[in-house]
Amino acid sequence: MAVKVLIPTPLRQFTGKQESIECGARTVGEALGDLTANFAELRKHLYTDEGEIRSFVNVYLNDKDIRFLDKENTRTKDGDTISIVPSIAGGSPNSTND
Repeated sequence: MAVKVLIPTPLRQFTGKQESIECGARTVGEALGDLTANFAELRKHLYTDEGEIRSFVNVYLNDKDIRFLDKENTRTKDGDTISIVPSIAGGSPNSTND
């Protein structure tokens, strides 16, 4: 089953600047496992030392947050798209919208 994993710009340096990766996977976890097996440096940016997806990393299957589905056990089908979206904090507490 071919699924596409979209790589966010800040993490592309760990995938040879590739915007997306296609892999065969039956679940989101298998797809992410395949991705990090092929690009080992990426693993520490996606997973904790305990093997959990980092709290600031959001993963979507076809625009649905996997936290509200079956998490990494969420089943995939041919043609699905997995998006990795790191949360970004920013802004200044003193900024104004003048």
